[in-house]
Amino acid sequence: MGSLGDMFDPKSVAFIGATEREGSIGQQIMKNLLIGRDKRSIYPVNPNRDSVMGIKCFPSISEVPGHVDLAIIATPAKTVPGIVDECGRAGVDGIIIISAGFGETGAEGAKLEEEIKKLSVKHGVRVLGPNCLGVIRPHISLNAAFSRGNPEPGEIAFLSQSAALGSAMLDWAMSARIGFSMFASLGSMLDIDFGDLIDYLGQDPHTRSILIYMEGVRSARKFVCAARGFARTKPIIVLKSGKYMESARAARSHVGALAGSFEVYDAAFKRLGVLRVDEIEDLFNCATVLSSRNLPKGPRLAIVTNAGGPGIMTADAVLDYGGEIAELSEESMGALNGFLPPYWSKGNPIDLLEEADIERYEKALDVCLSDPKVDGVIVIYTPQPALESMRLAEKVVEKARKKVKPILTVWMGGAENDPARRLFYENEIPTYSTPEKAVRTYMYMYRYKRNLELLYETPEELPMDLSPPKNHLKLILKRAAREGRTVLTEEEADKFLDAYRIPRAPAYLAKSLEEALENASRVGGYPVALKIVSPDITHKSDAGGVVLGVDSDKRLREEYSRLLKRVNEAYPKARIDGVYVQRMMPEIDFELILGARKDKDFGMVVLFGRGGRDVEHVRDFSMGLPPLNQTLARRMMEETRIYGALSKGMRDKRPVNLRALEEIVVLFSNMVSDFPEIKEVEINPLAASETLIWALDSRIVIDPEAVSGRNSYPHLVILPYPTKYVTPWRLKDGTDVILRPIRPEDERLELEFIMNLSDETKRFRFFRVIKELSHADLVRFCNIDYDREIAIIAERREDGKRREIGAARLIVEPGGGRGEIAVVVADEHQRKGLGTKLVDMLIEIAEEKGLESIYGIIMPKNESVINLFKKMGFTIKAQEDEVIATLNLK
Repeated sequence: MGSLGDMFDPKSVAFIGATEREGSIGQQIMKNLLIGRDKRSIYPVNPNRDSVMGIKCFPSISEVPGHVDLAIIATPAKTVPGIVDECGRAGVDGIIIISAGFGETGAEGAKLEEEIKKLSVKHGVRVLGPNCLGVIRPHISLNAAFSRGNPEPGEIAFLSQSAALGSAMLDWAMSARIGFSMFASLGSMLDIDFGDLIDYLGQDPHTRSILIYMEGVRSARKFVCAARGFARTKPIIVLKSGKYMESARAARSHVGALAGSFEVYDAAFKRLGVLRVDEIEDLFNCATVLSSRNLPKGPRLAIVTNAGGPGIMTADAVLDYGGEIAELSEESMGALNGFLPPYWSKGNPIDLLEEADIERYEKALDVCLSDPKVDGVIVIYTPQPALESMRLAEKVVEKARKKVKPILTVWMGGAENDPARRLFYENEIPTYSTPEKAVRTYMYMYRYKRNLELLYETPEELPMDLSPPKNHLKLILKRAAREGRTVLTEEEADKFLDAYRIPRAPAYLAKSLEEALENASRVGGYPVALKIVSPDITHKSDAGGVVLGVDSDKRLREEYSRLLKRVNEAYPKARIDGVYVQRMMPEIDFELILGARKDKDFGMVVLFGRGGRDVEHVRDFSMGLPPLNQTLARRMMEETRIYGALSKGMRDKRPVNLRALEEIVVLFSNMVSDFPEIKEVEINPLAASETLIWALDSRIVIDPEAVSGRNSYPHLVILPYPTKYVTPWRLKDGTDVILRPIRPEDERLELEFIMNLSDETKRFRFFRVIKELSHADLVRFCNIDYDREIAIIAERREDGKRREIGAARLIVEPGGGRGEIAVVVADEHQRKGLGTKLVDMLIEIAEEKGLESIYGIIMPKNESVINLFKKMGFTIKAQEDEVIATLNLK
């Protein structure tokens, strides 16, 4: 498929369905297109007219002279497939289908949609819509939309799935004088979706923030890849509808019942660094402030006001939205006492009183901005005789320009405050008419910044096998599928836990009373639990198939017989495989749940929280997208209410070993990542005490249609660590190295490697001499999306320490056709064959990803890399300041 560049910056536009009929869609779109007629050619297409609005009209797209970058279709639905085919044969780059009457109308419309999709793929033409409003790009005077307004240029991109809501929000934003870099209505997302547009806008110099109204995603993996690529540099803010929709289908486990669609979307947004807001106005309130580098370092707010009532309202809002009223330092209190009357409020909110002048505001602001206990300031103005609105606004702007801490303003009153508000808008200072809106935006700012910090915190390395033995587990899944079973027995499920070293209560299957007595000894002695094992019994407790607290041989003999009798009476036709004899945990302080299920949009999601029988009623849980590392596992745990008790203990319960719990969550994430055949899996309870964490009951539901021997990840939207590229290798001088993909845990290795390169090698690799690297720089190098980027590093052992001695990187361009590569080797290990090996691995990976070509950009003096690329078959093209090496793969 083609790129979106020519489509969204067209030199020529054809409009199929153009007309002059008053009040028609065709007339409005034509009027909008003519706004940019001095920048591009406009070709109306209508077989029934010779001209439209004074411009020559063509009977069909095939008769339009020259190449058409963008075609807009606004004709009846049944005519659209034929027109799309004609556009494809004419070589049109992109199509916007305004027309409705497709999938939203039923089976007949869906059939038309499918036909258009096939034609889009056949001709390689990109399609926006159908049933959409169109696209507006004010910076280039492109209004290819059915809208009655033409917004001003700005730095906000707004993407709406709903045409009707998009139109209403566009009108509201224009009335508020909010400018746009792009407005796009996506409609049915037959082809172009959120992921495509985020990729496009991520590279658009006019766009600083991306706002999205979302009902659902068509391609979650594409959305995830695009959002991960740009959320760190351009805030993505989403208003998601459907918050209280029930799950479409009853789940077969607690985790399935808890993990509803909206909760999964929320977890996905957090994982991607995307901010979800609750109201339309929040989208625009957050857009500018989140793109600022002056984001709050904490939740502690100081409130400066000239009226007590609004100050109290603001303080209430701070607490309501999860913020903190800053406790002013002794120095600050002394300074305030020095210039405020004795009857001032003596605390935060700082009531400057109704006679406050500009000097009082200025001094109070200085105190708050210099107080280390204050993270941000909300300045409230109410009209008073002693103070003029605009003059105070100018002083606040002067303070805010220094960007010491975020300042948000609340200018209460009517039209007389409009000039001050415009001044704030022009200087990108958040301003609101009510305290609640200001506080809500500040807390969004804080959560956004905190989320990114937590998301990209360097994980600790956990001692675990990245590729545990799993072929025998595949056989268990295949056997269950052959037998028509969708639920594994507990014994089978425990084999998965054992393979991934997830600690569980010792247990063995007994097929006779004698074996049960023997197994009671094998598990470590009494007390034990007895559990029926049957592929035909899903809920063991309901069938009377569980006995707890068996504390002697005598009791075991009695309960073993009773258990079998009860189960046989309840399920006379059930196949009984035996009785599971399980060691009971000596002491349980906390019952947790650890589970995962497949979501229809985002694939597998992991859930952690408070477990036990009442798990669905308590609803204390958090979710995340696998794969997880130590940082992400801890973050999931921290988002639950029970985390405080786990980390600090409560009453007679001691804290648990959080590091061990993190490791179990990561191991569990690895397990569900490795098996697309798993539909739902649950450990409940995962019992924890101060010294022990055990899985006491496990349950795995399989998806028979997904059972296969192929090693792929159709159930994940984020690719796991690609262990298949871990390769031992030997340099020409006999040095043994491990070649492997980089991981987020490798920040220290990467930092030492880059800083130990010579200045010349640094310049050749990075086109400048790097003197220092921040955590953000290292995140960019190490915390990568393996779908779109691979960095292979060479690691060797020196004096028992790991050391990186070389790296090669492949970055796939959006659209997936080409990729850029780069390679660098530590100075003392150059000319030993390592560079050749690393580039060779990248060529293999690029071919696996289906790229058409790869290229490298090299400094002209970097002769060793130029010669390396020549030797490997690259075409070398020298330019004035750089050399481009290209290798065609197809």
